[in-house]
Amino acid sequence: MTAKDALLRQATDALQKAGLEDPRREARLLLGWAMDRDPAGLFSLTTVPEDDTIRFNQAVMRRAAREPLAFIVGETGFWTLDFHTTPDTLIPRGDSEALIEALLAVRPDHAAPLRMLDLGTGTGCLLLSALSEYPQAWGVGVDLSAGAAALAHRNAIRNGLQGRSYFLAGNWDSALAGTFDVVISNPPYIESADVPDLMPEVSHYEPARALDGGQDGLDAYRLLCQALPSRLVPGGHAILEMGLGQIDAVSVIGRANGLREVARQNDLGGIARALVLQWPENSGKTLA
Repeated sequence: MTAKDALLRQATDALQKAGLEDPRREARLLLGWAMDRDPAGLFSLTTVPEDDTIRFNQAVMRRAAREPLAFIVGETGFWTLDFHTTPDTLIPRGDSEALIEALLAVRPDHAAPLRMLDLGTGTGCLLLSALSEYPQAWGVGVDLSAGAAALAHRNAIRNGLQGRSYFLAGNWDSALAGTFDVVISNPPYIESADVPDLMPEVSHYEPARALDGGQDGLDAYRLLCQALPSRLVPGGHAILEMGLGQIDAVSVIGRANGLREVARQNDLGGIARALVLQWPENSGKTLA
């Protein structure tokens, strides 16, 4: 047995030296994970069994090397759901919840039988969170990584949404036919030159293909906006995530492809994070 307080002090010191912003909190989260306890359940403990101590110390070493906490513990929360996480794809972030908020604003009828498409689905967090809000909806998630598509399917099962969601590996929408009421996407949008300078948790551990948006960060939006008119029903909405200062440029790209801007949604930090585009009702296109 090891004294809990001494164990936490040592871990906090190691994480602080590694440059983490809140080392005490992270040490407690890791100890809770190592002991399979809620962090609040640690207060009554005075000692930690040897096997849990070893598991905890190994986890602290990984975190001190700046491996993301979500990869160490294997899960994270997003919106109202919990998701398995692996290095196959990006970790869900709270900023992306702005896309769900934007969807709820432009599609207020929760009983609507919407058809949804998630391009670059990753963990499936966007599609599955959207489906949790619309019980009559169904959706398809596509990711270039077969590992990500498999992970998204696991997350659908975890959240009881496997009957209304389908995931496949492919290049954007090339493997798809038909049209959708809603398309959501969090594409790569970091400028290529900036990727190596991201925090170590991102640049060293998360997949570069899900981060690198080309020289100006807008390559994926050009491809998306070209594809959207053939994937949206007349009046359908596309909700796209973007980085700081990109929203005006993406709106211009959308308009150049016949889409009109209908809304913007800030994240909790006040950054314009989600852009809502619409394929006009009078586009003249019939449903596939």
